[in-house]
Amino acid sequence: MYLNHISEAIGNTPLAKLNKVTAGVEATILAKVEYFNPGNSVKDRMAVKMIEDAEKAGILKPGGTIIEGTSGNTGMGLALAASARGYKCIFTLTDKQSPEKINILKAVGADVIVCPTNVAPEDPQSYYSVAKRLNREIPNSFYPNQYDNLSNTAAHYATTGPEIWEQTEGKVTHFACGVGTGGTICGISKYLKEQNPAIKSIGLDTYGSVFKKYKETGIFDKNEIYPYKTEGIGEDILPKNVDFDLIDLFIKVTDKDGALMTRRLAKEEGLFVGWSCGTAVHGALEYAKENLTKDDVLVILLPDHGTRYLAKIYNDDWMRAEGYIE
Repeated sequence: MYLNHISEAIGNTPLAKLNKVTAGVEATILAKVEYFNPGNSVKDRMAVKMIEDAEKAGILKPGGTIIEGTSGNTGMGLALAASARGYKCIFTLTDKQSPEKINILKAVGADVIVCPTNVAPEDPQSYYSVAKRLNREIPNSFYPNQYDNLSNTAAHYATTGPEIWEQTEGKVTHFACGVGTGGTICGISKYLKEQNPAIKSIGLDTYGSVFKKYKETGIFDKNEIYPYKTEGIGEDILPKNVDFDLIDLFIKVTDKDGALMTRRLAKEEGLFVGWSCGTAVHGALEYAKENLTKDDVLVILLPDHGTRYLAKIYNDDWMRAEGYIE
């Protein structure tokens, strides 16, 4: 048996027990390891779904160009699916993304435009604005807009949620996930809560992002927005894929705590994962220590692979320069 294209390998990723980083936690802690997808990230799932739905709707036509603002992983997923279907890709990224992400996207045939991080979303130079402008200017182009495209949430409702339910034999009591576009956490949470409304959903946020305060107060506070280093989670906008009713609470994690836990996962658990994976595990375990019992089963989604962060998290000189290690 063989696959007609590598994109057919997306999904059915393993669930692995965490054993060493969980000291002091009574609950069973399981990691949904998404780097087993062919593009090494959870974003493969929704990238294919966004393309398939656009084709069905007649928005994406043969020979078209896919244009997207990405922190890297969605771009990789889109590029994989595009190569199978004969589309061109142009991706806009912020200048805080790791050089590995930029080089990987170029390697799979995409054109990459690097935009400044520290500008407002509506600024013409922002990676959102540049992607939208190119979509207007380039004929036969498609702007998936992963933030507001509900195919993102639908992909996880259809695949990742059912996988977690089946792999835990319905024993999952808590689910934790970093929140960026919101599609992953909301699609999975919607499915799990339909199976068991008592399941709690924990969103991991970063300092410099608006999510936690908005969930708790309903106020979009621009004072919450400031630069941070962690890639792929947190936002300075409210994407349509973030359904706050599906997320029970948010926990904020510092760049440093996320970085250090990422390295611990590699050393102690053999999980060579990306930065936001460490963020998710750090925040979820802090919650678990205070709130969970031996009867609870917490699933934490680990979105991507460590190869995206070799120049940063896994570089001692960079870590020292940031003050994260001595």
